[in-house]
Amino acid sequence: MFKHPGGPKRAPRRRAAATVEFAICMPMIVLLVFGAVEATSMIFLKQSLQTAAYEASRQSIVANTTDAAARDRAANILNARRVRNFQITFPRGAPSSIVRGELVSVRVEAPSGINSPLVGRFLRSRDLAVETVMMKE
Repeated sequence: MFKHPGGPKRAPRRRAAATVEFAICMPMIVLLVFGAVEATSMIFLKQSLQTAAYEASRQSIVANTTDAAARDRAANILNARRVRNFQITFPRGAPSSIVRGELVSVRVEAPSGINSPLVGRFLRSRDLAVETVMMKE
């Protein structure tokens, strides 16, 4: 049987090169995947806060509504989306005390660290906040 000269010598070198390439590329791929998951998680959190603030504002501008109704509407959305440690405030005052034609403001905020699936436990948390302003009907 005829053996190709240099055939067996090339296979171990190629395997070693593939191992080195894998060792260099794998951390970058893992970093990209985890970064993408974290980025989409923060986008989802920010969008959840925006939706909750908008719905609370819509509830609070309606005539004969209560502050608790607006707060509950935002809390239901955030709880359904599993947002933790959120705060709902009314910077311009309680919506029930604001008269028709005045602006009603709702601010919703939540920490990014506790709402992060991956990196939040290792990096410093910051608060994400959204505020919506609408005119009382």
